[in-house]
Amino acid sequence: MKGQWIGNTQGDFEGRIIVNIDDLGKNYGGVAFLLPDKKGFPASAGYFKTTDKKTKTTCKSFVAPIDPRNSLPTVWENIQHLFPGVAHSNEATVEIRFEKNKLHLKVKTNLGANVESNITRKPFTTTSDIKGDRKSWEEYKAFVSKLAGHNNIFRGQRKPWKLKTAFHRRGRYDLTRFLNDDLSLLYRHLSARTSHVFNLQIPNENGAFLNLVQHHGYPTPLLDWTYSPYVAAFFAFREVVKTEKTAGDVRVYIFDQENWRSHWSQLIMLNAPYLHLSMMEFLAIENERLIPQQSATTVTNIDDIESYVKDKEALKQCTYLTAIDIPVSERNRVMQELSFMGITAGSMFPGLDGACEELTEKMFDQ
Repeated sequence: MKGQWIGNTQGDFEGRIIVNIDDLGKNYGGVAFLLPDKKGFPASAGYFKTTDKKTKTTCKSFVAPIDPRNSLPTVWENIQHLFPGVAHSNEATVEIRFEKNKLHLKVKTNLGANVESNITRKPFTTTSDIKGDRKSWEEYKAFVSKLAGHNNIFRGQRKPWKLKTAFHRRGRYDLTRFLNDDLSLLYRHLSARTSHVFNLQIPNENGAFLNLVQHHGYPTPLLDWTYSPYVAAFFAFREVVKTEKTAGDVRVYIFDQENWRSHWSQLIMLNAPYLHLSMMEFLAIENERLIPQQSATTVTNIDDIESYVKDKEALKQCTYLTAIDIPVSERNRVMQELSFMGITAGSMFPGLDGACEELTEKMFDQ
């Protein structure tokens, strides 16, 4: 049952529904965002926990309206004046039936409204559906040299895996839980280890804190990119050993962030009730890696980023996301040339770890 489910609703409120469900061990829990098609009605968030892990179960849900001015859950009294003549439920009974890739929801609110949704989720594969343009290292350099300024960002990967945040790769989907539990735990543990005490109430510092823990291995709903196609190539080849003889390619994704920003709203909040993929540039507080890596970051509440981008490409009749695949066999030449450019583990990861990785690359043949 765990995962992200996106579908339509029928009944008293027709519209879209986004359901994010986490596995809590002995039961499931999460949040459902209901986005009605009809104007004059607010979006809603329904928070729920099942009592067990049965495929058919019934549970209670606390329901909160979404304030259209800031997209945050609130109490009805705060926004009632914005929706004259409308009443809003604060509780609902939810019948859930789950089978393989299908989720059926039947909801009855304390005000008597009935909502139903039948969602079929396509199986998610780890391999990208984007066909990479295979280029040699020389062809890659010639290609990226013609790209305009900072219109594009790049992401290097060892294999053509689908784009997915570490948060979603680790099987987490409920960002409300992430903000309430993970973030407070991280803050308590890390504040004693950083010279700067982050103020998480300030958006820039909150983002910088998330980016810091992301760069030190904690799974977040952030995805790392770079403005440099050469830094992206370094990360693509970084985990390929010198003596690797396997066929295949590494991948560099190219994302047209300039057009993406101009075409689609960019949100600064993690648990938005609407699907979004937003470009962010964070302050380098306590994070020496951001500058040499020429970092850019996308923030998202979406599990299947690639499908979401494809849908947006179809709407705008354009292409935002492409990929170049470079043969693994060119690894040693690429890493040597990048070293001449000053792109090494030592420069990308200032500190002992980066220095040792750089010297290992220099001194060992495998």
